[in-house]
Amino acid sequence: MTAKKLKLYTLSEVKDHVLGEPGTPDRDSYEHELQMDRIGEAIKEARTRRNLTQEQLGKLVGVQKAQISKLENNSGNVTIETILRVFNALQAKVRFSVELSDRKIKVA
Repeated sequence: MTAKKLKLYTLSEVKDHVLGEPGTPDRDSYEHELQMDRIGEAIKEARTRRNLTQEQLGKLVGVQKAQISKLENNSGNVTIETILRVFNALQAKVRFSVELSDRKIKVA
């Protein structure tokens, strides 16, 4: 009996198949959630490195502890303004860019 060779797939191929091609609603939603998870992890890591509690960080930013918890756990809506205020309070540099069809905007 001969063994069948298994076809190997790249992670990109699997994501395209399961989540859809880049630019489709399901894929965009997945990518957004992934980015928000990464932002939450970065906030928690920076906060703990500075030995701050969620409550202490909230006071620095002017929000409740619950809002910091939601940010770290990606469990609520959040504005870019709040994210920037949190990273500013954590003395972190923030860079992001927006790409439009005819131009690129960088915000520092």
